[in-house]
Amino acid sequence: MSQSTHVDLPRIEQAIREILLAIGENPDREGLQETPARVARMYAEMFSGLHDDPSIHLKKFFTESYDEMVLVRDICFHSMCEHHLLPFSGLAHIGYIPDGRVVGLSKLARVVEVVSRRPQVQERMTEEIANLLIDELDVKGVAVVIEATHTCMTIRGVRKPGSVCVTSAMKGLFRSNLSSRSEVMTLIYGNRPV
Repeated sequence: MSQSTHVDLPRIEQAIREILLAIGENPDREGLQETPARVARMYAEMFSGLHDDPSIHLKKFFTESYDEMVLVRDICFHSMCEHHLLPFSGLAHIGYIPDGRVVGLSKLARVVEVVSRRPQVQERMTEEIANLLIDELDVKGVAVVIEATHTCMTIRGVRKPGSVCVTSAMKGLFRSNLSSRSEVMTLIYGNRPV
């Protein structure tokens, strides 16, 4: 099913045309004639996660007796701030301690992709990813750390380029066991200051 199946593209096009008129632009000039259609297709892509269930990526797992940490660092993502409809982008780091089953590593990146492709706030995104792993994999612990740059803060308003928001969600052993929490943070950041 295409991304635009669930999205009313003509309605978005009309809304963008109205925005262009409202800011004093001419939507019929050559450079803007196709802009409403481009923006509609972009919104269909950027918000495709609204119509996808991220848990489907965690349904297939492998039985393994491995019980040490699994960490996938630096999962690049792009999302859209629900407060200003401006992008925020960054890296997600996901660690978990299995309890008899592991999931394919690419599935963690797929979960990030689906959850990020919605009108979003970073805090909720972090928590949603952690809860999905706890619920679907029945793991001993989950650590999710997300670092992102928000254009709603860097290009408008306070205008502070270079600022990075860091959020974390620690569940199970990563919440109750300080050494597990320290280990995952060291593996994510190395000698970099946290």
